[in-house]
Amino acid sequence: MKVIAIANQKGGVGKTTTCVNLGIGLVREGKRVLLIEADAQGNLAVSLGIEEPDDLEVTLVNVLEKVANDVPFDLSEGILQYEEGVDFLPANIELVGLETTLVNVMSRETILRQYILELKDRYDYILIDCMPSLGMITINALVAADSVLIPVESVYLPAKGLQQLIKTIGRVRRQLNPQLEIEGIVLTKVDRGTNFAKDILRKLREAYGAQIHIFENCIPLSVRAAETSVEGTSIYVYASDGIAAEGYAALTREVLFNGWS
Repeated sequence: MKVIAIANQKGGVGKTTTCVNLGIGLVREGKRVLLIEADAQGNLAVSLGIEEPDDLEVTLVNVLEKVANDVPFDLSEGILQYEEGVDFLPANIELVGLETTLVNVMSRETILRQYILELKDRYDYILIDCMPSLGMITINALVAADSVLIPVESVYLPAKGLQQLIKTIGRVRRQLNPQLEIEGIVLTKVDRGTNFAKDILRKLREAYGAQIHIFENCIPLSVRAAETSVEGTSIYVYASDGIAAEGYAALTREVLFNGWS
């Protein structure tokens, strides 16, 4: 089993869209996949057809509370099946309260890891959709992960924010999770017809390429990709012949080729 956290503290870079379409892409390649929503906004749940995440009775919060309090639970608890073959554990606004609660919990950074270790025989990949912050839930995701995939929007090079995330990953590696690696940086919302996007990619390679894998496959700018979250379906169903579907399929193959299949 491989666990990948999809993280960037900047919002709007395509984390959830990448999580959904990479996850379903891996299913299409024959892998057993679980998506975990570690974001109180509930965008992943909405993207997978849950109209009101705040009305869900069981979410990531309930499961992690049981883990933190050593309360027995069914491993299938809260996990939903999506019609395109991927399983997912949704979250909602209650996750905000859990961050506060975890402050007083022993080994609070490892609660999500404890849960994921229980699932190791059930899945080939677990993808964690992180919230746009570096709070306790995101730290839990980094501690639970084998690697971090960082989506970066091609509008500009967010050097400061990216450096902060890379520093945090380094700190987690030194103090809590020595196995943690950076899966790579993937450029999203790329307008292929502009020199500006090529310039961003070049600067990204110059700044980070020596230390961090920069994915060859970028995710192209696509209105239809943005619409998938509203439609509650993946890009493979909504626009199977479009450039975004091609981009995510190529990214999926690159993740598989990156050292684990």
